[in-house]
Amino acid sequence: MTPGARVSAAIDVLADIEARRRPAADVLKDWGLSHRFAGSGDRAAIAGLVYDALRRRASSAHLMGDSSPRAEMLGALRLARGLDVEAIARMFDATRFAPPPLSPEERARLSSSPLDGAPPWVRGDYPEWLDPYLCRTFADERGAEGAALAQRAPLDLRVNLLKGEREPAQQALSELVPMFTPWSPFGLRITRWPDEKSPAIAAEPLFLKGGIEVQDEGSQLAALLTGAKPGEQVIDLCAGAGGKTLALAAMMRNRGQIYATDTDKRRLAPIHARIERAGVRNVQVRTPKGHEDVLSDLNARADLVLIDAPCTGTGTWRRNPDAKWRLRPGALAIRLKQQIELFDRAAPLVKPGGRLGYVTCSILAEENQDQVRGFLACYPHFSAVPPMDVTIALGERSAAFRDATLMTDEGLLMTARRTGTDCFYVSMLRKRSGSN
Repeated sequence: MTPGARVSAAIDVLADIEARRRPAADVLKDWGLSHRFAGSGDRAAIAGLVYDALRRRASSAHLMGDSSPRAEMLGALRLARGLDVEAIARMFDATRFAPPPLSPEERARLSSSPLDGAPPWVRGDYPEWLDPYLCRTFADERGAEGAALAQRAPLDLRVNLLKGEREPAQQALSELVPMFTPWSPFGLRITRWPDEKSPAIAAEPLFLKGGIEVQDEGSQLAALLTGAKPGEQVIDLCAGAGGKTLALAAMMRNRGQIYATDTDKRRLAPIHARIERAGVRNVQVRTPKGHEDVLSDLNARADLVLIDAPCTGTGTWRRNPDAKWRLRPGALAIRLKQQIELFDRAAPLVKPGGRLGYVTCSILAEENQDQVRGFLACYPHFSAVPPMDVTIALGERSAAFRDATLMTDEGLLMTARRTGTDCFYVSMLRKRSGSN
């Protein structure tokens, strides 16, 4: 397909997303099935164009004075790809399968200063209704923080220390040119170009042997900051597919015990194969069974309980750009209720002197420090571990990491702008010794 044909196809996909209110991945899959002539390179390029347009939807509409799929694509080519007017015009030349030529007004807008005088929610490319929420977290920096979340995310890998070390893993993947992650001591990062196909990590021999897992560096750090140690008893309340469970197992060197569960057994389905591939031997999966409490025998026994809480996912917008436009205020209320329920479930499981880790991939204070403060008010026998102490787990990187994060008395927030990761909030809480 020509560049113009790819752009035209991407515009059609954007129109379908808007018309049917469906996730971008589903619409792209449908497009591929109905256009089988398109090769894998074409499909990857079209997906890249679509996701770039979704990342820059608000700023593109501001630039073009229009929110149509065509305008979104024009804005993305200018703002996300950095193309000038003539480069864009060569794609919009009305040749076979290419979009109609640029109008004089479109040329003028594409030549203007992109975001002069734009409000924060436009500069940051997030829904306007979220602006007060982001203002609470970032104040005058919310536009810049949102803009960082509108960038493409790198591909991060976690090296499984049960199977090998980071340097040999880097050498085994040398054709992908991985670099060490700046913070995580067991992370590798692969940077991709906009039209480049995602590398087939799942087909790499190192992956098949359990030597690496796909995991954002922020998620790796959230596990690391829990301070899980060999020999401990750990409960992962929201284990899902097992990303952090596997990271904890590697930190614990397969010693001790991890109990992995989730409120929805369907989310646990992939964990079994991942455990086997990773060579993990200290994880016991407890699948929920109706209303039965599958953790009742563990009350007051856990050294660490991890709540990797369900949340709005506002910290993962780099990877899920369409999710931010589908998010509605009612979703926040649902998540807040779920988070409180998880706190209530977790508290009795922690033994005296033990720790409770609360993690979200959210940038909203309502899901982060507000929830922790509410928990501490209800459970006064817990106290927040100072974030300064939590970051000691990073060793020589700890001071620089503290400077990069947003810290409160209750926890810390990593952001795409400050730490180059997805946004993760981490709070560690300790149960007073001698309390029940």
